[in-house]
Amino acid sequence: MEIFGYFASVIIGVLLGLIGGGGSILTMPVLVYLFGIMPVTATAYSLFIVGISSLIGSINYVKQGMVSLKTAIVFGIPSIITVFLTRKFIVPAIPAIVFSNPQFIISKDVFLLLLFGILMLIASVSMLKKAKDSSNNHFDNPQFNYLIILLEGTFVGVLTGLVGAGGGFLIIPALVMLSKLPFKQAIGTSLLIIAAKSLIGFVGELHSFASFDWSLLIVITVLAILGIFMGIYLSKFVNSEKLKPGFGIFTLIIGIAMIIKELYF
Repeated sequence: MEIFGYFASVIIGVLLGLIGGGGSILTMPVLVYLFGIMPVTATAYSLFIVGISSLIGSINYVKQGMVSLKTAIVFGIPSIITVFLTRKFIVPAIPAIVFSNPQFIISKDVFLLLLFGILMLIASVSMLKKAKDSSNNHFDNPQFNYLIILLEGTFVGVLTGLVGAGGGFLIIPALVMLSKLPFKQAIGTSLLIIAAKSLIGFVGELHSFASFDWSLLIVITVLAILGIFMGIYLSKFVNSEKLKPGFGIFTLIIGIAMIIKELYF
């Protein structure tokens, strides 16, 4: 299973580099089901892996001038604040037994996996929808709906803090629709936002650093970074928008499987 896990780690990076999102939605299932890591710890590992990988991937977009720093700041600040607060206060406050009755018990671990499964279903719907054509938008003059961006940034930050996913599938459509960025610039800006909020969220796990399996964490991160470069290279030849429906179906299947497994097995 670990061999599949290492291969999947590369795929995580490829998807992040190719479509700017989606890869992080695989990180949690890979860590839990292929590497056997406990869900709460897996969410912390995911923040580190996704954060470092996205940071490396964003450098290439910055060099190409495909990152809107103003947009990243407007969207990123509420996300960074909420993901840190979520990891620092909300996740530790979730009780060990979230729900129970004589026939059924939902533990903290199961609750987080169910929440992640639901998030995968939402992500799949987002990826299956045809992206709005943004080829005529002007990157040099982005427009901002500050209130909506603030609210969505906060929402994405909470989700990232709870389940460790970067939320690129939410960030990219928001940047295209709310900030009027072309798709390629939205990918680069999304990677920078994901990197910042994921790494800040990981800092909230400072008290657990000593118990982490750093050797495994670093190996997975290095493989994901390798995948990032592969994805960026492939993006020169592949229309990433055409890949999203297929990956959306895959995400839908994985999400349904996770929910069924946690509820019935």
